[in-house]
Amino acid sequence: MNKTVFILSIITVLMIPQSIFSQDNPFVPADFEVPDTLENEHFRMRMLTVNDVVKDYDAVMTSLDHLQEMFLPLWNWPTEDLTFEQDLIDLGWHQKEFQMRRSFAYTVVSLDETEVLGCVYIDPSNKAAFDAEIYMWVRQSEVENGLDSVLFDTVKNWIDDRWPFENPAYPLREISLEEWKSIN
Repeated sequence: MNKTVFILSIITVLMIPQSIFSQDNPFVPADFEVPDTLENEHFRMRMLTVNDVVKDYDAVMTSLDHLQEMFLPLWNWPTEDLTFEQDLIDLGWHQKEFQMRRSFAYTVVSLDETEVLGCVYIDPSNKAAFDAEIYMWVRQSEVENGLDSVLFDTVKNWIDDRWPFENPAYPLREISLEEWKSIN
């Protein structure tokens, strides 16, 4: 990709006016204070930004088989040909949506922030029975260390305690892919 086109793509994503995303039913109430971090003895979660691209790309590409098993049937992500530039654009999109309160992507990092351990995505649901969809992953090496279950339990409690959702869904965790696809 031409460097100028690449830079303009990132700038465009970050400069998209909020009016493009206006909706009658906002994802979270205007007076809701979106948590900026969550930290425990295992990890820190904070807004995913373009500044995380080097460590995020490493986490994704070193966990490709694991992530494809989870997400490829649902999102067609990640693919073997995912480039660094494509990951940067994805992160810019997530960052802008977070800033606009349309969806919330958190990076899960080691406490010293030297490594991305995974991600958490909090998205509006298009399923009538749910008001949010929460997805998460940890890098393959951390699955083997038991972090996946720690992250899920931590996030589930955090969503219940701090977020305004009445009926969040955890597809691929509490609802199988087949069942999730069948829900209207």
